[in-house]
Amino acid sequence: MTTTPPAAKPRNPRFSSGPCAKPPTWSLDKLADAPLGRSHRAAVGKDKLKLAIETTRDILGVPADYKIGIVPASDTGAYEMAMWSMLGQRPAEMVAWESFGAGWVTDAVKQLKIEHTVHTADYGEIVDMAALNYDNDVCFTWNGTTSGVAMPNGDAIPADRAGLTLCDATSAAFAMDLPWDKLDVTTFSWQKVLGGEAAHGILILSPRAVERLESYTPAWPLPKIFRLTKGGKLIDGIFSGATINTPSMLCVEDYLFALDWAKSIGGLDGLKKRAEANAQAIWDFCDANDWIKNLAVDPATRSVTSVCLKFTDDRITDGAAFAKAVAKRLEAEGVALDVGAYRDAPAGLRIWCGGTIETADIEAMLPWLAHAFDAEINA
Repeated sequence: MTTTPPAAKPRNPRFSSGPCAKPPTWSLDKLADAPLGRSHRAAVGKDKLKLAIETTRDILGVPADYKIGIVPASDTGAYEMAMWSMLGQRPAEMVAWESFGAGWVTDAVKQLKIEHTVHTADYGEIVDMAALNYDNDVCFTWNGTTSGVAMPNGDAIPADRAGLTLCDATSAAFAMDLPWDKLDVTTFSWQKVLGGEAAHGILILSPRAVERLESYTPAWPLPKIFRLTKGGKLIDGIFSGATINTPSMLCVEDYLFALDWAKSIGGLDGLKKRAEANAQAIWDFCDANDWIKNLAVDPATRSVTSVCLKFTDDRITDGAAFAKAVAKRLEAEGVALDVGAYRDAPAGLRIWCGGTIETADIEAMLPWLAHAFDAEINA
């Protein structure tokens, strides 16, 4: 406990879980090469988009025969595009252990109305992935952004599955290993781990996913921005830089900067090490203070990006009000911005620890967290 305000403050107090902090070397002038006022279909625009796709492939280790496309509407747009285009050919296993996974369940059950089985776990826990029927399509999140619980690995997913796996990896890509041979559809937003600007999503398709698209037509109509095929064939241009709708070339330039920064720190390995160091600093803090705990029940499933915390002091009578007061105090001191728990999650805090965060900033923020807790518990 501490009653005296700490002397040091984080250099960058931005710990939002999305949009996330920019890379440490970012500045607006780094985007000066963006082809603003030019058509995204001009050679310069297509070249930028193709470079973004291929650099993504290089850093993440995506196999050469997988397709990568830049699509509208962030991770939500990418995942819903996949659901609306591919589900319904066989039953679906819908998996949810936090709010975004629950959203995909709602889409399948209430909107698409396909044959399904729903598997859920409480916040802080994870579904037993080995218990699923992989002869069906399986929809799940790799990292629960709002619960701080992540898949430890893809071992439960069989190589000889008959169905497709549709993975929302938006808080995992660029921070965790993704087993591409176990993933048929993978989506994420570059506004997460790399701190890019909002509104663009990434859609990655395995050959099995492409085969589904070219052999199956859903029973429902598809809006234009969801259409990935024409005449029964994949619209291949989407995966080489010819986007479905107009992208922001400023956002693309911003993403290219983030990708270059990621390469400069060692690519995926460097990004993973930074996230792991950031998360470990918070885990060590929780081990040293009995009034705060990781929301994740099993240490093996703790997220290294969206670290979710809960207060455990018996003196707290209104958990939601207390957590909000602590978050408000941290913001007022200018030491931690946007660290309140997600609105659907249990009361507590959520601190982003992805690779764009400096461990020194986490370490400078934590004494302030102790100070804010002490101030509110004694208020």
